[in-house]
Amino acid sequence: MHGAPPGLYFHHPDCMEHDPRALIPGHPDTPERLIAVEWRLGAKEWLGWDRRLAPAAQEQELELIHDADHIRRIREIALSGGGAIDPDTAVGESSYRAAVHAAGAACEMARQLIGGASRLGFCGVRPSGHHAERDRAMGFCLFNNVAVAAELAVRELGARRVFILDWDVHHGNGTAEAFRRRDDILFASIHQAGIYPGTGPLGDVGSGPGEGYTMNLPVPSGSEEGLWLSLIEHVVVPAARAFEPDLVLISAGFDAHREDPLAGCSLETESFAEMARHVRDLAHALDAPLGAVLEGGYAPTALAASVQATLAALPGEDPARPAPALQPLTARAAAQFDRYWPL
Repeated sequence: MHGAPPGLYFHHPDCMEHDPRALIPGHPDTPERLIAVEWRLGAKEWLGWDRRLAPAAQEQELELIHDADHIRRIREIALSGGGAIDPDTAVGESSYRAAVHAAGAACEMARQLIGGASRLGFCGVRPSGHHAERDRAMGFCLFNNVAVAAELAVRELGARRVFILDWDVHHGNGTAEAFRRRDDILFASIHQAGIYPGTGPLGDVGSGPGEGYTMNLPVPSGSEEGLWLSLIEHVVVPAARAFEPDLVLISAGFDAHREDPLAGCSLETESFAEMARHVRDLAHALDAPLGAVLEGGYAPTALAASVQATLAALPGEDPARPAPALQPLTARAAAQFDRYWPL
């Protein structure tokens, strides 16, 4: 392929080594998820994206979001041979290495995007991060990759404001809590209501100086593309445009796919490409770089196809389709947030 690559793809082989099944048999977060993604992208010559080996996050980078005791605890559990943290979350011998490379990928992506090396980035890493809280690993997540990257961008890389869209089917509770009282990070999460972790109601809009800067947009089981796109076009994008971030990040979970076994939404593979086009057009309008970090997605074939569709859409020039007319749930969300943002 000729010309500049469309974006930077960060990965590391240690992310394949984390396998909770050693302690929790039947666990859905398997290395096969990432193997399927890389096999499919490799067969397509990575769509021309420039692959970069992710560095390990430094401890001081993790401490931008996490307590030092939490980081040490995860490391020590791994060094001792592993152990289960809760019924869903386990640390094996290789898990700490995987987790620091996952967070390191997000940090390095932020550096490269803000430094001007590229306008697009994607981190094909695991374990996921968006459930991890300051002092707690949960929901398959050890360190909050996207939150660490966003905080690094503001604290050390010169970004004034960062926008994060979490389209994983599960609420990004860890990211929401990290920035709950902040007005320099706008966090929007579209997620299925009534499933793990049980947080993220529409009425939770942040607190104190961060009121209005947390946008929780729960949707019912069975929700299809039209509703998700309507929320993005009519609620998320207008707020983010008014916020004027210097960096746009996506917590890119693909478990709202209709084939995913852990939830009940009904997105198609192409739905993720369409959401990516809407966010891409937002980033273009803002003249801001755009990066995505892999979160969930537990049907490996559907996950791989959806990641490919997203990577193909992000640098594309085909315009995003207008979303369907306002739906009742979108109107309700707009009524919640139009006091904070010009929707």
